[in-house]
Amino acid sequence: MKANYSEQDIQQIVAAQRLFFRTGETLPVEWRKKQLKKLKAAVIEHADEFAAALAEDLGRSEVEAYLCDVGPIIVEINEMLSGLRRWARPERHFSGLMCFPSLITKVYKMPYGVTLVISPFNFPILLTIGVVAAAMSGGNTVVVKSSSKSAACTAVLKRFFAGLFPPEYITLIDGGHDVADMCLAQRFDKIFYTGSPEVGKHVLAEAARNLTPVALELGGETGNWCVIRKDADLRDAARKIAFFKLTNAGQICININQVAVAEEVLEPFLEELKQAFLRQIGEHAELNPEYPKLITEAAYDKCAKLAMQYSDRIVFGGVGNSATRKFAPTIICPVDISEHIVMHELFCPLLPVVPYKDAEVDQLMEVIADREHPLALYLFTKDMRWANRVMQTQQFGGGCINEVCIHMMVKGVPFNGTGHSGMGAYHGEWGFREFTHPQTVLKGSRWFNLSLREHPYSGEAGKTKLRLLKLFER
Repeated sequence: MKANYSEQDIQQIVAAQRLFFRTGETLPVEWRKKQLKKLKAAVIEHADEFAAALAEDLGRSEVEAYLCDVGPIIVEINEMLSGLRRWARPERHFSGLMCFPSLITKVYKMPYGVTLVISPFNFPILLTIGVVAAAMSGGNTVVVKSSSKSAACTAVLKRFFAGLFPPEYITLIDGGHDVADMCLAQRFDKIFYTGSPEVGKHVLAEAARNLTPVALELGGETGNWCVIRKDADLRDAARKIAFFKLTNAGQICININQVAVAEEVLEPFLEELKQAFLRQIGEHAELNPEYPKLITEAAYDKCAKLAMQYSDRIVFGGVGNSATRKFAPTIICPVDISEHIVMHELFCPLLPVVPYKDAEVDQLMEVIADREHPLALYLFTKDMRWANRVMQTQQFGGGCINEVCIHMMVKGVPFNGTGHSGMGAYHGEWGFREFTHPQTVLKGSRWFNLSLREHPYSGEAGKTKLRLLKLFER
């Protein structure tokens, strides 16, 4: 496969996949399970190769590579293998009196067909193979457009898929934005995009040309909030926040973008957070080989420039190494809730801290609710009544109370966003649902058909029909 593609090349790839899909080979559940088992075995076999590529692109350690990319893929595929037969089973429904003499209606879970998966740079292995597995579980073929920013992972993935599946079933296309646009110009049956809200708008607009259904997993325009109440366990909260902000150097769609901390506990919380960073990564994170790096020089420069703008309010960190693209975790405090830094997604290790009065926490939540819906929300408090009320009234993708990030690792639950943080959902059965269309089929009868629905609708016959309709439909 050539590294550079023409529009004709991509048309031919899509046409070959459409032809293969029309053979019906992807439909049997046992065939799908066989392919998923093959995928799982290959992921385990290539784990070291994936880890090396993640280290080259993002500076990930072997442990972090397995924790965040390889391990979750294996768990995800295991869930698909155990549940797929049940998920794919047609639903049986009683047709109802209005449909007599029909008794049975079935809902078939049909694959969309030829799908396009556009994967991001921040978790290039997990968010490529994991989404491809969901599409496979639904019985689809897949064209993958992987990120040009994570070049080492893209090269590994291209070899991985090419050695595992025929291109008419799964194929990976590399290249930049021009290649992505050539892909979007094709008529796919489903598109799944993970990335920024701005590019998500572009994907949605291009998909609209062919009325292609789209799933979007986005980071959220104004970022994910973490709220620390005055009754929170500050040491526990700091420990978890530090871990999360260190992971992938903050380049995570569900990461904490900013922390709102009750003024009553601001100073002790800041001290706990500093100590948590020091315990986990040391005094010079930018020199630590375990600490990940920012994906490109442009990403590093953007982070460093923003930190410089707030240099007078940096209370921890604020230093970086441009040669290795590592920028230390950086606490910026105090920051007003209306400042620019907390009005957009940062996607880096900067952590603005917004003080507020604990008695005014509900006003804080109103301000957050007025902004674009985040992908995640995190609360630290002992007041479970308040926390539960907030979680059931705010709009966001998913979140945690007294915890961070691991809600997305729970089996059987969806991972999704809403509004500027996305649409659709996946993981386990939700991924299967995202890549299948529920198709309703009623089985009729040649016998005992009533004339209730047929003309005439006037006279005595019409009056009788109306009485029966009101009886059946009340």
